[in-house]
Amino acid sequence: MNCPFCGYNDSKVIDSRDVNDGIRRRRQCLSCDSRFTTYERLQPTALFVIKKDQRREEFSRDKLLTGLRKACEKRPLPTGAVDKLADDIEAELYHQGKAEIPSVVIGDMVMAGLKNLDYIAYIRFASVYRDFADITILKQEIDTLVGDETEVARPAGQLPLLPGEELVTMAKGHRRRRR
Repeated sequence: MNCPFCGYNDSKVIDSRDVNDGIRRRRQCLSCDSRFTTYERLQPTALFVIKKDQRREEFSRDKLLTGLRKACEKRPLPTGAVDKLADDIEAELYHQGKAEIPSVVIGDMVMAGLKNLDYIAYIRFASVYRDFADITILKQEIDTLVGDETEVARPAGQLPLLPGEELVTMAKGHRRRRR
């Protein structure tokens, strides 16, 4: 293991802990005495994603995380929530035991996870993933969320999506107060 600070190729392990699906090791460089953390995970067999145009591409956790982070950018989410969602999706994909997974399956898993995590992140991801052609399709998706909100508790810290008439009532009340 090369030191990230000085590049020296030897270090000693100070502490090891089991985390999720791997091991976290705290290390100290034998040259500069700097400390750093490494994570070790079992590398499962290769998993390939079947794209919409039938190309095959090796599954990339980094690509999954990038998409999740863009959708969740500037949202008030707990620390580590996005990484945990990526871990859960990746674990489920490998748990299926298939060598090839259609990209649609991964997209649907991300949609389901984001729907439970944050509605705005869900809409952001859906707008790219489903390639909404116009605003009416986007409105239908939001209306579906509003309808589901009565059945399912919304994510912690998430503001409710207001039906149109409540929003109009609130806007009118706000205008009266400003005058």
